[in-house]
Amino acid sequence: MPIAAERRDRLLALLRSHGALSTRELAERLGVSEATVRRDLALLAQRGLLRREHGGALLPEAEPPYAEKLKRNQKAKEAIARRAAFLVPDGATVILDSGTTALALARLLAGRPIRAVALDLPVAQVLAQGETQVLLPGGSVRNGFFSLVGSWAEELLARVRADLFFLGADAFDPEGVTNHTFEEAVVKRKAMEVSRRTVLLTDGSKWGKRAPAFVAPLEALDLVITDLEEPALRERARVEVVDGAL
Repeated sequence: MPIAAERRDRLLALLRSHGALSTRELAERLGVSEATVRRDLALLAQRGLLRREHGGALLPEAEPPYAEKLKRNQKAKEAIARRAAFLVPDGATVILDSGTTALALARLLAGRPIRAVALDLPVAQVLAQGETQVLLPGGSVRNGFFSLVGSWAEELLARVRADLFFLGADAFDPEGVTNHTFEEAVVKRKAMEVSRRTVLLTDGSKWGKRAPAFVAPLEALDLVITDLEEPALRERARVEVVDGAL
C-alpha cells in the first residue's frame, strides 16, 4: 500500500477511536505537517469518508437502527408523504425507495389502482392491499434495514418503465444525495434511470450531512418534497416545502 494511502487509513482510524480531532492533533499523531493533513482531509471528505469542520474533522454520522428511524420526525414524514401521494394518478407505475418516509407514502397509496415496485420489504407489505399491484425486484435483503440490493434487484429494475420514482436519502447537501451503503446507492441510481420523474422525499434533519455513497446531484432530481426552507437547496432543485409540524 502506498505511504499516502496508509497515512489516510491511520487518519480514519484515529477519528474512529477519538471522534472529532483538530487538524493540529491529527498532524501530531500522524507525524506530518498540518498542510499534509489538510490535503488528506480534503480528499477523504470528497470521497464522503469524513466530514470537515472548522479546524478539524469527524466521521459521518453512522446509520441509525431501523426502529430508531421509525420514531424520528414522524409528523414531517407524514406531511411529505401526503404531498407526494397527490402526484400519483390512478393507473400509474411508481417505484418506492426503501426507508421510513417511503413507508409513510406506502400507507397512503395502499389499495389504490396503481402498480408499485417496492425496494424494501416493509413498504411492499404495506402496499399489498386492494387494487394495488406490488412488484418486488428480488435480490439480497439488508439485514435489519430490509431494503433489496444486489444484481437481481438491478436486473429486474432495468426492465421497468416507471412514471415516478420516490427517492429516499440518508443525507443531502448542496452537492447532492448520499447514502450509507454503496449497494443501495446503485439500486437507487438504476431506479432513477428507468423512471420518467424522480422525486426526493426527505425531512430537513438530513440536510447538510453527507454519507459515504454518492447517489445523484440535486440537479438530477425533478422535485424535492421536504419540510426544509433552505435557499441553497432552492438554487439547485425545484422544491416544495410542507409544514412538518402539522
